[in-house]
Amino acid sequence: MSDLIALLQKLETSLWRSETRFDSHYMESILAEDFIEFGRSGKIYTRKDILNTKAIADIKATLPLPDFKVLPISETVMQVIYISITHYNGLEKANRSSIWRKDNGKWKLRFHQGTVFV
Repeated sequence: MSDLIALLQKLETSLWRSETRFDSHYMESILAEDFIEFGRSGKIYTRKDILNTKAIADIKATLPLPDFKVLPISETVMQVIYISITHYNGLEKANRSSIWRKDNGKWKLRFHQGTVFV
């Protein structure tokens, strides 16, 4: 299980690094075809929305991701939870949850949600 936790942490962390988050080929390879996100703003994003996101110079997030945990749902579905801390217009914190599903031997991001807290 420790290898799986390390892999999912690496995949989730890649979403917080500009060099991977804004690499369309990379994102296409890890997002499930039916991906959906409930953003911390409350907006709903599809796979197409995420793939069309414009690159920003730098993602200002605290890494490693604080309070990172993997909660098994089944052998091929895992929930990842953690806190995101970003530094843009002041400090912004959110509870995060992702659902990763193993498809044809590869982990794909199926769902993500961010909920702001103070």
